[in-house]
Amino acid sequence: MQIETIIQEKKLKLTAARKEILELFIDSQKPLSYDDIKESISMDKATFYRNISKFETESILHSFESNDKKRYYEITGTPHAHFICKECNSIECLEESINLKIKNHTVHDILIKGICQKCMG
Repeated sequence: MQIETIIQEKKLKLTAARKEILELFIDSQKPLSYDDIKESISMDKATFYRNISKFETESILHSFESNDKKRYYEITGTPHAHFICKECNSIECLEESINLKIKNHTVHDILIKGICQKCMG
């Protein structure tokens, strides 16, 4: 996935901050919170959230809140479910196909909470 292509398609200006943020999310195998990446970025918190907000508005990223009350972000792509461990708050993207249809509703996210294999021990 080319960052320049994503930015061009949305008619946005490619800034160093936007490129840096998108590189982190494209390279990640799981959703990330600000706390997960704050040590890896060279911008202040306000710049990060201003760009994240724009990316969500443009459907480049989407987000959800976890058990730890943090907001997690990931590149918008194929809809999938997330498993959140109630013990360690780890988040996994589930590969299993979950086709949940609710009459007169559109499902965007599915969050499944339980205890992960590591915590079951």
